[in-house]
Amino acid sequence: MVITTANPAPEQHVQSSTFASRYVRDPLPRFKIPENSMPKEAAYQVINDELMLDGNPRLNLASFVTTWMEPECDQLMMAAINKNYVDMDEYPVTTELQNRCVNMIANLYHAPIGSNEVAVGVGTVGSSEAIMLAGLAFKRKWQQKRKSQGKPYDKPNIVTGANVQVCWEKFARYFEVELKEVKLREGYYVMDPVKAVEMVDENTICVAAILGSTLTGEFENVKLLNELLTNKNKETGWDTPIHVDAASGGFIAPFVYPDLEWDFRLPLVKSINVSGHKYGLVYAGIGWVVWRSKEDLPDDLVFHINYLGSDQPTFTLNFSKGSSQIIAQYYQLIRLGFEGYKNIMENCIENARILKEGIDSTGRFEVVSKDIGVPLVAFALKDSSKYTVFQISDSLRKFGWIVPAYTMPADAQHVAVLRVVIREDFGRSLAERLIAHIKEVVKELDSLPSHIVVKDSHVAAVTVAVEEENKGGEAAKRTERMIQEKVTKQWRHFVERHTAASSIYIVISVVLVLVPCTYYE
Repeated sequence: MVITTANPAPEQHVQSSTFASRYVRDPLPRFKIPENSMPKEAAYQVINDELMLDGNPRLNLASFVTTWMEPECDQLMMAAINKNYVDMDEYPVTTELQNRCVNMIANLYHAPIGSNEVAVGVGTVGSSEAIMLAGLAFKRKWQQKRKSQGKPYDKPNIVTGANVQVCWEKFARYFEVELKEVKLREGYYVMDPVKAVEMVDENTICVAAILGSTLTGEFENVKLLNELLTNKNKETGWDTPIHVDAASGGFIAPFVYPDLEWDFRLPLVKSINVSGHKYGLVYAGIGWVVWRSKEDLPDDLVFHINYLGSDQPTFTLNFSKGSSQIIAQYYQLIRLGFEGYKNIMENCIENARILKEGIDSTGRFEVVSKDIGVPLVAFALKDSSKYTVFQISDSLRKFGWIVPAYTMPADAQHVAVLRVVIREDFGRSLAERLIAHIKEVVKELDSLPSHIVVKDSHVAAVTVAVEEENKGGEAAKRTERMIQEKVTKQWRHFVERHTAASSIYIVISVVLVLVPCTYYE
């Protein structure tokens, strides 16, 4: 959820809708319930008019989330929109469909399930909840073992890369687990398995690897991590496990890279999460988490409740939730089958290749994403002395495109990139149109003055100070990037000490550069 920061002043109103004025004339209060009712047609028109200002989901290239499904699946979802999934006794078929999905996904990930066994897993509200549940299972297992050994169990930690999604930070903060992050470096934007294993200690509840980094789409080397961690466990007597965050890549790797070992084929992988609403091809929000075996999910985390007529085992952070996404996931799995998913993912990868070649052809960008991974293209400007990726992102919006620009996490904060996610609904024609618009934007920005305009004496002083510091031969040893970093530091120091009334003449892109931002789903 988003925590509101608006100031609900009583005099604020929603502007009257043009067409709704056929029914109502008085403006609607913005933060209070209206005193009177209105016709349903008017309510619809008021809301519909406001929603027109949202971006087009199909052109939202920032998001991994599915924006298109077949009409038949839409119909199934609408038919089930009034079903509360938690009422398993009243909706037993929906429960059965979830269990089928769990088993299909577990088998896809080579879970060691016997002929008379069922998989252990659950549907969640996106991968965020799935990660919370997996993390809790690791924490509880670790605590139980430490207690049995008579050792302290109050300082658990988890090892990840600095490129993890924000939900891992939430898990660590909400459930009091130290987050130990392997820092990135320029040219290597995923977790280094060697450094990760070096950070593991007796308090590490698990190492989290990402199959499809949100920054570059790259798959982390889970197989090497498994080998290194196995050796360390033998040396120390620990049994530190691995969780694979396959939110983006879990519905890609099995179909396109079947020989890639990242899943339950590796003995230390104890749990895996995946987002059904990403490349599982279902509308937001549905996620899944599956465990290797029953032993990997502590029994005391599973609640057995007698509610609405039957015993219901449950392991979730919430209670009520809709049934539509579960039904839609089952539809996609049986509708597409292995062949269908394979065709769609291969087509996405091909469209990513076309986009990458088009971006390369401009000669202005360096592609930092990899060929093997999630079908996305992340690219940085070769020369950002005149304008930035943030300006390019802003300029592309005039064509309707939403292309995020962001800086990398520590220790690669100086690298700023644009990222385009290739989903099923992003075809070749859209890729070619986007390339044409990127070229047009670059041409337009080339014709403009430099993005830094220095007119204030304080700003000039900052720049001169940096230049003076680099005189006497030192400047020859510094790269352009290092100088820009120092200017950025001085700028931030200056801005923090002056009010908005100061006469600073600088375009908005510089401000964006000075305040690093990362896009999260």
